[in-house]
Amino acid sequence: MSGACTSPRRTPGSRPLPTSRRPRCTQTGQSRNRAAACAAELPRSEHTHQFTGDWEVWKVGGKVFMLQTSMPGEPVVILKADPSDADTLRASHTSISRGYHMDKKHWITTRPGADIEQALVDNLVTESYLLVVAGLPRQNRPVDPDTFSFLPSAD
Repeated sequence: MSGACTSPRRTPGSRPLPTSRRPRCTQTGQSRNRAAACAAELPRSEHTHQFTGDWEVWKVGGKVFMLQTSMPGEPVVILKADPSDADTLRASHTSISRGYHMDKKHWITTRPGADIEQALVDNLVTESYLLVVAGLPRQNRPVDPDTFSFLPSAD
């Protein structure tokens, strides 16, 4: 594993960079590429394409945890989220909205923007994955969602 996917959850005790030095996903496609790199590193994640439309689908245990597509003029990443976290994220980030074509309570859509940092993308992808893993039968879980962690990345 290359270590591109890191999040505060997986790196306890790490200090965040000062706001001015935090890597941001502001360019078109940057947050989408970051999300795909993170998802690819998660244990037993699988990347497929929907047979209709321009949708990339990321699954674990046969269940979707991330979708990627383009809406008019911009790429988006759609992720599962805890409902209370989703409300907080939407309120504090203009680049995060309700899930596009998904249950608006349990899914969020992220767009490129100055308020989307790489660490946030990593964390959202990992949390989405863990929410789905937690819903799988124990014998089918690739990781324990309560103790799962990754080593910090070098980038």
